[in-house]
Amino acid sequence: MMEWLIGEVFDKYNYWISIVLMLIGFYAMIAKDNLIKKIIGLNIFQTAIFLFYVSLGDITGGTEPIVIEGQEVLYVNPLPHVLILTAIVVGVATTAVALALVIRMYEAYGTIEESEIIEKEREAGM
Repeated sequence: MMEWLIGEVFDKYNYWISIVLMLIGFYAMIAKDNLIKKIIGLNIFQTAIFLFYVSLGDITGGTEPIVIEGQEVLYVNPLPHVLILTAIVVGVATTAVALALVIRMYEAYGTIEESEIIEKEREAGM
Protein backbone atom coordinates (compact mmCIF):
# COMPACT_ATOMS: atom_id res chain seq x y z
CA MET A 1 0.00 0.00 0.00
CA MET A 2 2.71 2.49 1.00
CA GLU A 3 4.86 1.63 -2.03
CA TRP A 4 1.87 2.23 -4.30
CA LEU A 5 1.28 5.66 -2.73
CA ILE A 6 4.94 6.65 -3.06
CA GLY A 7 4.94 5.43 -6.65
CA GLU A 8 1.86 7.49 -7.48
CA VAL A 9 3.36 10.62 -5.92
CA PHE A 10 6.68 10.26 -7.78
CA ASP A 11 4.97 9.38 -11.06
CA LYS A 12 3.20 12.73 -10.97
CA TYR A 13 6.22 14.82 -9.94
CA ASN A 14 5.57 17.45 -12.61
CA TYR A 15 2.22 18.29 -10.98
CA TRP A 16 3.91 18.66 -7.60
CA ILE A 17 6.56 20.94 -9.10
CA SER A 18 3.79 22.99 -10.68
CA ILE A 19 2.03 23.37 -7.33
CA VAL A 20 5.26 24.41 -5.57
CA LEU A 21 6.00 26.98 -8.29
CA MET A 22 2.46 28.34 -8.00
CA LEU A 23 2.87 28.77 -4.26
CA ILE A 24 6.26 30.47 -4.65
CA GLY A 25 4.91 32.86 -7.28
CA PHE A 26 1.77 33.61 -5.28
CA TYR A 27 3.83 34.28 -2.16
CA ALA A 28 6.11 36.66 -4.06
CA MET A 29 3.14 38.59 -5.45
CA ILE A 30 1.40 38.92 -2.08
CA ALA A 31 4.23 39.24 0.45
CA LYS A 32 6.89 41.27 -1.34
CA ASP A 33 6.87 45.07 -1.29
CA ASN A 34 9.23 45.62 -4.23
CA LEU A 35 7.35 45.93 -7.53
CA ILE A 36 10.05 44.14 -9.53
CA LYS A 37 9.86 41.18 -7.15
CA LYS A 38 6.09 41.15 -7.63
CA ILE A 39 6.56 40.95 -11.40
CA ILE A 40 9.06 38.11 -10.97
CA GLY A 41 6.50 36.33 -8.77
CA LEU A 42 3.88 36.80 -11.49
CA ASN A 43 6.25 35.25 -14.04
CA ILE A 44 6.95 32.28 -11.76
CA PHE A 45 3.20 31.80 -11.30
CA GLN A 46 2.66 31.94 -15.07
CA THR A 47 5.41 29.39 -15.63
CA ALA A 48 3.72 27.05 -13.15
CA ILE A 49 0.46 27.32 -15.09
CA PHE A 50 2.31 26.62 -18.35
CA LEU A 51 3.91 23.51 -16.84
CA PHE A 52 0.55 22.34 -15.50
CA TYR A 53 -1.24 22.63 -18.85
CA VAL A 54 1.56 21.03 -20.83
CA SER A 55 1.61 18.18 -18.28
CA LEU A 56 -2.13 17.70 -18.75
CA GLY A 57 -1.70 17.41 -22.51
CA ASP A 58 0.81 14.55 -22.34
CA ILE A 59 -0.32 10.93 -22.53
CA THR A 60 1.98 8.04 -21.68
CA GLY A 61 2.48 5.99 -24.81
CA GLY A 62 0.87 8.66 -26.99
CA THR A 63 2.18 9.80 -30.33
CA GLU A 64 1.98 13.01 -32.31
CA PRO A 65 -1.45 13.63 -33.81
CA ILE A 66 -0.66 12.58 -37.37
CA VAL A 67 -3.24 10.17 -38.74
CA ILE A 68 -1.80 7.09 -40.42
CA GLU A 69 -4.31 4.95 -42.29
CA GLY A 70 -4.75 1.44 -40.97
CA GLN A 71 -3.05 1.98 -37.61
CA GLU A 72 -4.80 2.19 -34.26
CA VAL A 73 -2.68 4.50 -32.08
CA LEU A 74 -3.18 6.73 -29.06
CA TYR A 75 -2.74 10.42 -29.90
CA VAL A 76 -1.53 13.26 -27.69
CA ASN A 77 -3.91 16.22 -27.55
CA PRO A 78 -2.12 19.22 -29.15
CA LEU A 79 -4.59 21.85 -27.92
CA PRO A 80 -2.97 22.54 -24.50
CA HIS A 81 0.41 23.03 -26.16
CA VAL A 82 -1.02 25.47 -28.70
CA LEU A 83 -2.82 27.41 -25.98
CA ILE A 84 0.39 27.66 -23.97
CA LEU A 85 2.24 29.13 -26.95
CA THR A 86 -0.34 31.90 -27.01
CA ALA A 87 -0.16 32.28 -23.22
CA ILE A 88 3.63 32.69 -23.39
CA VAL A 89 3.24 35.59 -25.82
CA VAL A 90 0.61 37.18 -23.57
CA GLY A 91 2.88 36.66 -20.55
CA VAL A 92 5.80 38.40 -22.25
CA ALA A 93 3.56 41.32 -23.22
CA THR A 94 2.18 41.54 -19.66
CA THR A 95 5.70 41.58 -18.26
CA ALA A 96 6.76 44.32 -20.70
CA VAL A 97 3.80 46.51 -19.78
CA ALA A 98 4.34 45.91 -16.05
CA LEU A 99 8.02 46.83 -16.30
CA ALA A 100 7.15 49.97 -18.27
CA LEU A 101 4.68 50.94 -15.53
CA VAL A 102 7.30 50.34 -12.84
CA ILE A 103 9.74 52.59 -14.70
CA ARG A 104 7.08 55.30 -14.93
CA MET A 105 6.26 54.92 -11.21
CA TYR A 106 9.95 55.19 -10.35
CA GLU A 107 10.20 58.41 -12.36
CA ALA A 108 7.13 59.81 -10.62
CA TYR A 109 7.81 58.70 -7.03
CA GLY A 110 11.54 57.96 -6.89
CA THR A 111 10.99 54.44 -5.52
CA ILE A 112 9.64 51.04 -6.52
CA GLU A 113 8.59 50.01 -3.02
CA GLU A 114 4.81 49.72 -2.81
CA SER A 115 4.51 50.98 0.76
CA GLU A 116 6.59 54.08 0.02
CA ILE A 117 4.48 54.87 -3.04
CA ILE A 118 1.27 54.53 -1.01
CA GLU A 119 2.72 56.78 1.70
CA LYS A 120 3.68 59.43 -0.86
CA GLU A 121 0.18 59.26 -2.32
CA ARG A 122 -1.32 59.79 1.12
CA GLU A 123 0.97 62.78 1.75
CA ALA A 124 0.06 64.29 -1.62
CA GLY A 125 -3.64 63.82 -0.92
CA MET A 126 -3.52 65.66 2.41
